[in-house]
Amino acid sequence: MAEEKKGAEESAPKEKKSSNMLMIIIIVILVLIIVIGAVVAVLLMNGDSGAVDATAPQAKERTISQTKNRTMQNATIDNTRSLSDIGVLYPLDTFTVNLKSDSDRRYLKTTISLELEGKELSAELDAKTAVLRDRIIRILSSKTLGEISSKKGKQKVSEQIMNTLNAMITDGRIKGVYFTEFVIQ
Repeated sequence: MAEEKKGAEESAPKEKKSSNMLMIIIIVILVLIIVIGAVVAVLLMNGDSGAVDATAPQAKERTISQTKNRTMQNATIDNTRSLSDIGVLYPLDTFTVNLKSDSDRRYLKTTISLELEGKELSAELDAKTAVLRDRIIRILSSKTLGEISSKKGKQKVSEQIMNTLNAMITDGRIKGVYFTEFVIQ
């Protein structure tokens, strides 16, 4: 009888130790899942276009490096230019577009002015106003709140607008895109 009581007392601490160890393992796994989820969320929300597709890595890398070079050149130019160096400005009407979103409805109201290389480009832009507005609306409405709310995001959008419009025009080129009004609601 005494031996049976002693055996029962020894098995109780072993069960308690194994349940404590199981609890610790579960807590560690949950903490790891939360940390990994947070890291993935930060990377996805960052909006960094540094991801390279496996189907065409060399072409993507060249495009990314060219974009980074243009971005650095434009940032350097924008920081060192004085107001007297700004060319002819071509104001566009106000754009009001819905932003891309899964859950809530957000919209962007913005007014844009284009910096032209010369006055002769104004006539071509006047003739193609509807097409220009369409392309700008498509670009703006394809963006999410996270993509356009930061300074870097606005810079990317202005570069995308400038590159798209420059591909369409023949009489000169657009040197800059300026947001004169930018309201997100």
